Amino acid sequence: MGIDVNAPIFVISVAAELAEMHPQTLRQYDRLGIVRPSRAPGRSRRYSQRDIELLREVQKLSQEGVSLEGIKRIMELQNQVTGLRQRVVELSTELDEARRRSSDRSRVFAAGLAGDVVTLSRGQRPPAAATAVQQLGLVSLMERRSRLRALPAGKPSERNYADGGYIQSL
Repeated sequence: MGIDVNAPIFVISVAAELAEMHPQTLRQYDRLGIVRPSRAPGRSRRYSQRDIELLREVQKLSQEGVSLEGIKRIMELQNQVTGLRQRVVELSTELDEARRRSSDRSRVFAAGLAGDVVTLSRGQRPPAAATAVQQLGLVSLMERRSRLRALPAGKPSERNYADGGYIQSL
């Protein structure tokens, strides 16, 4: 069983010694927001192993000539990248789970004739026109076409379009 690297266990004097810095330097980094240690109930700073590693990295950047504002910006960007990488892992896991849950990977979605969304298997076509007409309830109109009549302009009688002849008005 190892020590949790994020557990705030070191007081400022021990953390300064481990990071090979003066305690006042750690206080300055805390004020600037470069390294933010946890606070104990008495408001004393508590540093974790991760904080010590971060302090060492700050010291290295400082020795290379990077300003404290530059170091702060670098740390912010590193935290952002870490967060984004974690989010990518989460989304990849969600995507894998969704793919596993999908029992039929060959489903295709199409628009039906009524404007609705229909699910089809790969290679299957949407319903034919006659089937769609039945679905829309127009079959009864097609079956009664012999009884459908229209009155041509200027004619006193109706014409039955089913048989092509004229029928007297009722």
